[in-house]
Amino acid sequence: MASASGLLVIERILRDRQGVWRQLVEDRDLPRLVGQMLASTVLALAVYGAVLGSFHSAAMAGTSAVKLPLLFLATLAICLPTLYLFNLVFGARLSVRQSLALVMVALTVTAMLALAFAPISLFFLITAPNYQFFKLLNVAILALSALVGLRFMTDGMRVLNQHGLLAPPVASTVPAEAVPVPAEAAAVPAEEKVPAAVGAGNGAAPPAQQVQVPLGYVLQPIQRPAPARAGGQTPPSMTLLYIWILLFGFVGTQLAWTLRPFFGSPGKPFSLYREIDGNFYAEIFKTISHLF
Repeated sequence: MASASGLLVIERILRDRQGVWRQLVEDRDLPRLVGQMLASTVLALAVYGAVLGSFHSAAMAGTSAVKLPLLFLATLAICLPTLYLFNLVFGARLSVRQSLALVMVALTVTAMLALAFAPISLFFLITAPNYQFFKLLNVAILALSALVGLRFMTDGMRVLNQHGLLAPPVASTVPAEAVPVPAEAAAVPAEEKVPAAVGAGNGAAPPAQQVQVPLGYVLQPIQRPAPARAGGQTPPSMTLLYIWILLFGFVGTQLAWTLRPFFGSPGKPFSLYREIDGNFYAEIFKTISHLF
């Protein structure tokens, strides 16, 4: 399973999810894993982009096959530094490779789900070639795919939290223990025993409540690292992940509006780009109003 490559990497992500998270936690062979996910993501999005652009013409299908992978990768390049710096500021111990691999898992799942929906999109393109409906259908497909992909990302962050990678280690004091010290440092004669506990009041505690510490040992608190955070505790890095997801969504949708057209409006000639006016959300509401 660990040797899966190309498009088969999605099968490993879906079937051996814990193995992928374990590899990410151990920071083991991540460049190869990221390369496999990158190749499968680009190929899947290129195929789906070609389906989108085929509504207009073959030329639009070709440009959409290039622009859709570019959209996702450019959004990743813009937002990844923010995620990494968020983690650093709040004490997380993720490396750049681990952060990139985590986001690439989400993008790979998103791209493969979109590819799985491609036959459905193509079916409606052939049987019901309505521009407004086709546009809303594919926006909904991409949104659903992205939500599932980001769910994988939050699951991965929870695993990292359970392994203590989202928060700095905290030292905790455990009860006093007897630890050895040089014999000359002991403050008691060789033939004496030192009571470890003294009862309250005027007298010593009953013998059953005393612990005898041999010569050459003293009682002192021991500083030990605290165990990793439990899954129920939410570190600041986990909270900021949800903020980062919203940021990723806003950047992605605005970039998609900047790189349009992906579908190609009927009645308009082919063009590589449109002039920038309005925004993505206003266009969605406008499309819904035209459809109904």
